[in-house]
Amino acid sequence: MTDTSGERRTVLVAGASGLIGTAAVNAFLDAGWAVIGLSRQVPALVNGGDFLHLPLDLQDAAACRRAAAALKHVTHVMYAAVYELPGLMPGWTDPVQIETNGRMLRNLLEPLAEHAALEHVSIVQGTKAYGGHVGPMRIPARERQPRVEHPNFYWLHEDFVREQSVRRGYAFTIFRPQLVLGPNTGVVMNPVPVIGVYAALRRAEGLPFSFPGGPDWVWEAVDTRLIGAAAVWAADAPAAAGETFNLTNGEVFCWRDMWPAIAATLGVETGPDEPASMATYLPERAALWDRLVERHGLQRLPLQALLGESHHYTDLCFAFGASEPPAPTFVSTVKIKQAGFTDTFDTERSVCFWLEELMSRRLLPPSTAT
Repeated sequence: MTDTSGERRTVLVAGASGLIGTAAVNAFLDAGWAVIGLSRQVPALVNGGDFLHLPLDLQDAAACRRAAAALKHVTHVMYAAVYELPGLMPGWTDPVQIETNGRMLRNLLEPLAEHAALEHVSIVQGTKAYGGHVGPMRIPARERQPRVEHPNFYWLHEDFVREQSVRRGYAFTIFRPQLVLGPNTGVVMNPVPVIGVYAALRRAEGLPFSFPGGPDWVWEAVDTRLIGAAAVWAADAPAAAGETFNLTNGEVFCWRDMWPAIAATLGVETGPDEPASMATYLPERAALWDRLVERHGLQRLPLQALLGESHHYTDLCFAFGASEPPAPTFVSTVKIKQAGFTDTFDTERSVCFWLEELMSRRLLPPSTAT
């Protein structure tokens, strides 16, 4: 890639190969920024345009210091890197996971602020900030509500960035997206490829595309394209400086309700509900997936590399194993709209769009497959 570091406005996207990071790289490139993507793996889904990829392990403090010395031209940071433990959900309150994520952010921002004249830093939390995974949330959850104290790395990130913004003189914005939807594979929390793999396996076994979850659970979600656009907006908007914003597509939905549209997109037939854990069902069929890869000429990704930890997250999203609908986790997005960012997405079309994208990239079998 061409080194665009000579331009004035340069954004460093940390976690550039992840679900949110890749979307941020694409959005800043589309907006004409010079972009440096920082991740251990090269982002695979960048739409086009020149950017500089910087391979870096954020747990290596010495490597971060060396890298920061060469990043004096960076003016903005979009921090979307995250460290998760296998199995995903149990790690959310694990002290090692929390400390590691806090250290990764410090390893990057402390030396970077010493070398670069930073103007703005965005960090990503999530609606776990409201404690919905440890107890009932207020409905709707609003950014102005008191902090719900519980173990997580969000507070380490937030407190550090707030303190550093005063000391170093840069602005910051905190985003709290809800259930992120996009095309990335091998990540920790993206149900889209999980759904596509499940549909392909069911078709291969001659079984209907039955909804595998539990009781109806009304959700909110956010398309990665919306997050990317919000990151570009916040980098310049005075109304975003020092603020925290919930971020969703702007509507609620239920997975079971959109199942027919998903089935039509993937070219499969629905059937009666059939509860099944994606975390168990899919890995048990890894050999079948390998045969589908060969049969349809798909990219040669082992099933685990395709799923990441997202099959565990999808069980949560589908309320698998629940006897009653889980408590609602609705967040208000009034604040960001009143601040000037009003983008919205149709969630059903978003899921189907990204499934079509995965098929076009030969990561899923085509909808006409037999």
